[in-house]
Amino acid sequence: MRNALLISSLFMASVSQADQVDEIVERAIKGQKIPGVAVMVLREGKPIKTKGYGFANLEHRVPVKPETIFQSGSVGKQFTSTLVMMLVEEGKMKLEDPISKHFPEAKGAWNGVRLRHLLSHTSGLPDMPYGKMDLRKDYTETDLVKFMVDQKPPEKPGEKWRYNNGGYVMLGILVKRVTGKFYGDMLQEKIFKPLGMNTARIINEADIIPNRAAGYELGKDGIKNQDWVAPMTNTTADGSLYLSLLDYAKWDAALYGTKLLKASSRELMWKSTVLNDGKSTPYGFGWGTQMVGGKRLIDHGGAWQGFTTYIGRHVDQKITVVVLTNLNAGRPELIGRSILQVYVPAKP
Repeated sequence: MRNALLISSLFMASVSQADQVDEIVERAIKGQKIPGVAVMVLREGKPIKTKGYGFANLEHRVPVKPETIFQSGSVGKQFTSTLVMMLVEEGKMKLEDPISKHFPEAKGAWNGVRLRHLLSHTSGLPDMPYGKMDLRKDYTETDLVKFMVDQKPPEKPGEKWRYNNGGYVMLGILVKRVTGKFYGDMLQEKIFKPLGMNTARIINEADIIPNRAAGYELGKDGIKNQDWVAPMTNTTADGSLYLSLLDYAKWDAALYGTKLLKASSRELMWKSTVLNDGKSTPYGFGWGTQMVGGKRLIDHGGAWQGFTTYIGRHVDQKITVVVLTNLNAGRPELIGRSILQVYVPAKP
């Protein structure tokens, strides 16, 4: 009888949590005018709540489903950093490698910049000069490297934390220089295929991709389709991936084991980087790092081409929340952190 009551109470608590998630998401869809949202909650790498809300495509009224594919935005940085760390473990590169070792065109003030600085956004380098770039132009990798190396660093490496998409663009190019393969192909070979992430891939708007969501932008005239950008701009390692909730489930499960990385490498990625003056930053390698409600949280958001994304992991409580939206003005991090509070309440 006692076991039956325990099972019943656990079931009711689970139902209550699931209902709270629905309320959070539906309120956000209405308040933020988001066309569609996909949400997954995982415990110890296993989904306990998976649901699509709203529409993946407004014109054709296609509903969001667990298999709906969204763009990653900067959530893709955790895949880039994992790939780099796998190559570090294999001895193909070192965290203390000077960037000039792999980029001889990087001279002068770049000499002190090391691989770990790019991973942790502590290189002191300016970001890619997007304001001077035409995102509809198909730049070459050589062009992108030149954009970066022609800039003068405002700080010395390790002096300051400054979020830098350009650093991760450089990491993708570095992967190719070290392995001879496009970083997207390396992701398939080293991560996506081994984990069974069957719909994860680099963005390609020309390909026919089943279950792909449309991205939208909210402006003064209402919701419009996303802007088009050149193919090269959509294949860089700062966050140019297609992923579904089903892919994220495989990814989250892998983060509990050593199929991809040693536990020590994984923990290094999830640890706050320390600056030259001893102060901690809010970032490891490809993951944000912080304490929320007295509990360790690693997370990351993303925004690109009419999509916004969020993944948050309470590592010690083994709870993960993934939120994907198809609106540039969506705030998935607010949705995700509200859902995390449902499953991992803050200390009173």
